[in-house]
Amino acid sequence: MDNHLYDVAIIGGGIVGAATFYKLQKKNPNLKIILIEKENRFADHQTGNNSGVIHSGLYYTPGSLKAKNCVAGRKELVKFSQENNVPHDVCGKVVVATKKEELPFMDKIFNNGIENGIEGIEKINAKQIKEHEPHVEGVAGIWVPVTGIIDYRKATEKMIEIAEGINTESKTVLGEEVIAVEKGDTSNTVVTSTQKFKAKHLIFCAGLQADRLARKDGVDLKEQVVGFRGDYYELTDQAKYKVKNLIYPVPNPDFPFLGVHFTRMTDGEIECGPNAVFTFKREGYGKTDFNLKDTVDALTYGGTWKLFFNNMKFGIDEYRRAFSKKLFLKTLQGLIPSLTMDDIRPGRSGVRALLLGADGDTKDDFRIEYHGHSIHVLNAPSPAATASLAIGDQIAEEAEKHFSLKV
Repeated sequence: MDNHLYDVAIIGGGIVGAATFYKLQKKNPNLKIILIEKENRFADHQTGNNSGVIHSGLYYTPGSLKAKNCVAGRKELVKFSQENNVPHDVCGKVVVATKKEELPFMDKIFNNGIENGIEGIEKINAKQIKEHEPHVEGVAGIWVPVTGIIDYRKATEKMIEIAEGINTESKTVLGEEVIAVEKGDTSNTVVTSTQKFKAKHLIFCAGLQADRLARKDGVDLKEQVVGFRGDYYELTDQAKYKVKNLIYPVPNPDFPFLGVHFTRMTDGEIECGPNAVFTFKREGYGKTDFNLKDTVDALTYGGTWKLFFNNMKFGIDEYRRAFSKKLFLKTLQGLIPSLTMDDIRPGRSGVRALLLGADGDTKDDFRIEYHGHSIHVLNAPSPAATASLAIGDQIAEEAEKHFSLKV
C-alpha cells in the first residue's frame, strides 16, 4: 500500500484526466495529487484513437457546455500546443453539402457557428469549395478556418509532464485498474489491481468506464455507457494529393455522429472515416472483438435496444459498410467522386463512449457531477479532447468549491 495521503486522486489518464491534473496542480501548486491510469501508457483509448481534429465549435447547441467549452478549449489548446511544441496545425476545413436537400441543415450549423462565436466562418459556393479542396464535388459549403489537427497523445503527455514538475510529491501511476472505492470519514481508499491509495477527494475521468466507476463510488446513475467502434481507411500514397486538409459532410441531423470525413493527420497520413457500429467490447478495436460482460451489460439495457430501433436503417447501413470496402468507398465518393478501390486501404479503429438514457436518447452534452467527496465526469463525448483544458478548468473550479481545498 502507498502510505501517502493525497489531497486528490484523479482516476483516468486520458486527455480529460490529464487536463484536470494540469489545471488543478497549476492553480494549487501545493496540492498532493495522484493520477491513476489502468493502461501502461496515457491516452490509450478514446484520446489516442480519435480523429486528431481540433474542433471549432460549429455543430454544438448554442449555450451548451459543449459549445462554450469547445470554443474556449480550442483557443487554449492551440496556445498550449504553440508554447509546448505539441504537433498541430490550424489548417481549416470545409463542410460540404453534396445535394440541395442538405442545405437547410448546413444553414442551421452555420448559424450555430455564428452564435457560438466561431471566427472567420463563411458560406462558400461550389467553385469556392474547389479553391480549398480541388477534388471535392459539392453544391455549397462552409469554410471553417479555425479547425485544425493535433497529436492528442502528445498533448496529454505534455500536460502530465508539466503537472508532475510543479510538485514533486504528486505522482502518476500506470497499469493499475481501479477495483473498488472504500469510503472513510476523512479520506477514501482507492483499491487497484495490486495497490491501495489514500486520498481526501476523488475525481473520476474514466471515459468508457465512467458509469461503472461511478456506481463503485456509490452514484445512483440511471444511464449507461455503450461503446461504438469507428473504423478508418487511409488514402494510399498515390491518392494523398486528393485531400489537402479536412473535408466533412453536412452531418445527418437524425444520427448522433458527424459522418465519414477526410482528415490530414499530423504525420502526413490521410484518414477517411469513421463509421459508427455497436461494439461487443467497450475497449475493443477489432471487428470481431468480444467481451462477455460488456456485451451482456449493453444488450440487457433497454436504452440500447431503443437506440437500435430508433436508428435501425442507419445502424444496418453502418454494419454493412464496416465489412465492405466497396460500400465504404461509395460513401467516400459522395465527397470525392474520383476515388477508386486502389486509393484506400484499411486503417485503425477507435471506440466512442455514448451515455445512453433508458429511452435510447444519447446524452449529448458534457456532464460533470459532484457526489460526496468525489467529482465524476459522466459524459465527455466529442469534442471533449478539443475542450479538455476548458473542462479541466471547470473541474478544478468545482473541486476548489466542493472540496474546500486548502493546503
